[in-house]
Amino acid sequence: MNTVQSLMLAACLAAAAVGSRPAQGEAQRVDELIHDALQLDVHVDRGREIYEKNCASCHGLKAHGDPNRGIPSLAGQRQAYVVKQLADFSERERESRNMHSIVSRVGLSEPQVWADVAAYVNGLAPIGRPQHGDGRHLELGEAIFREQCSSCHEEDARGDDDGFVPSLRNQHYAYLLKETRTMGRWHARNIEEDLARFLNSLEEDEIVGLADYLSRLHGPTKDRLRMRDDGSAGD
Repeated sequence: MNTVQSLMLAACLAAAAVGSRPAQGEAQRVDELIHDALQLDVHVDRGREIYEKNCASCHGLKAHGDPNRGIPSLAGQRQAYVVKQLADFSERERESRNMHSIVSRVGLSEPQVWADVAAYVNGLAPIGRPQHGDGRHLELGEAIFREQCSSCHEEDARGDDDGFVPSLRNQHYAYLLKETRTMGRWHARNIEEDLARFLNSLEEDEIVGLADYLSRLHGPTKDRLRMRDDGSAGD
């Protein structure tokens, strides 16, 4: 570990994509949109309809993703985090050609849609057996996570109390590996600079070990919804 790593207080990972740092005005607009979305009443049944029509072809009907295409599992992911990512995609603060084409469809760049879809995928059962690596650097990956990442993502990688720090458990190794490398190369727009510096400081075996360790963590996230038979959100 070097000095950058020892000073790292932010999260180890956040599923983000490529780009440059957003301007202050752009970031403020995104924050306002996220705030608005999180104040809305959610309609899980509508979120399911939107998801199945626009998202399931890539992420799967159960939102378990596709490691062969680098598509993440969304099932059980934190609501606030999913809302933020959809807002970032809609406002071009997170880069992804495929996601930009999706959110540009009529009606999908609305805060109510983000809130409904986020509530729906949050309530889905997490994937039972995500793809994982070969296990050669697991001890190294665990040590890095516990020393550098658990203060934000918690010891079991469920994410923070507010839900903006993502759950890193129940996720495919290939996706975790790809995103760690992407953010470490400073090809990130919606993450903290300290996080990018930290990931950039990691050696390849550390990146591989971290992604492999996280891919083997399973279980529910903090704010997973219980859904009623009619598709509405329970307590």
